[in-house]
Amino acid sequence: MEWLNYHHLLYFWVVAREGSIARASQELRLAQPTISGQIRALEEALGEKLFARSGRHLVLTEVGRVVYRYADDIFSLGRELLDTVKGRPTGRPLRFVVGIADVLPKLIAHRLLEPALDLEEPVRMVCREDKAERLIAELALHNLDMVITDAPLSSGMKIKAYSHLLGECGISFFAAPSIALDTRRPFPGLLDGAPFLLPAEGTTLRRSLEQWFESERVRPRVVGEFDDSALLKVFGQAGAGVLVAPSVIEKEIQNQYDLRVVGHTEAVKERFYAITGERKIKNPATNAVASAARKHIFG
Repeated sequence: MEWLNYHHLLYFWVVAREGSIARASQELRLAQPTISGQIRALEEALGEKLFARSGRHLVLTEVGRVVYRYADDIFSLGRELLDTVKGRPTGRPLRFVVGIADVLPKLIAHRLLEPALDLEEPVRMVCREDKAERLIAELALHNLDMVITDAPLSSGMKIKAYSHLLGECGISFFAAPSIALDTRRPFPGLLDGAPFLLPAEGTTLRRSLEQWFESERVRPRVVGEFDDSALLKVFGQAGAGVLVAPSVIEKEIQNQYDLRVVGHTEAVKERFYAITGERKIKNPATNAVASAARKHIFG
């Protein structure tokens, strides 16, 4: 059986937290060579370098960041153990770190994540937004508990992670009252030649929309393409063009952006996934998100 020397781990954790061996030496009241030797022993036991030099400073390697996160949990749990035994309140919330793909509408992200804050135990949610690929890489390094995105894990990604479908819905088309559409033609014909705001190229929704336009023989006049869905809606609110969003948040978009619904389709589906490092969801916050999505939001 392999054993971890927790004294070595403690010295590493303090150095990483303080940012230098000199400051860690003052806190631990140990000589700097002693601390350096203990960290080398930990690196030898793990078979990985934990620090790299950047000029005169020490920076954590990728493995070092993973070890630091585990060490932080271990020593935080140790403090909680002492507080519990001594009858002191811990007040330690469940830390829930979520990656949100930047293509995801903010209103959808809020609807999906809100149930995690309704758990009986206190939850401290940390939300990080980025490209889905980068977030999934962070998930593989155990820096995230879950990634929410609009597509399942690609088969080409050599990462041990699992896709959990949260739900799906059709899309609605919205326009500001100032946009004059040819209402003599029924939907979707009224979109032909209408100013249109599209999501960025390469997104799942963009590809599906373009295929749907082709099948319906309509050609909107594209006036803008956006990476940020919130910015796209602001332009739509100002009357720049027609836009689309998941039908499940139709009422919220109407109220928040003062837009009217000009049509719907179920032929284009928006799907939402939770990507986790576990095949069966065990994290209580992740479980709350998945359960609420399947039963109440998309059910």
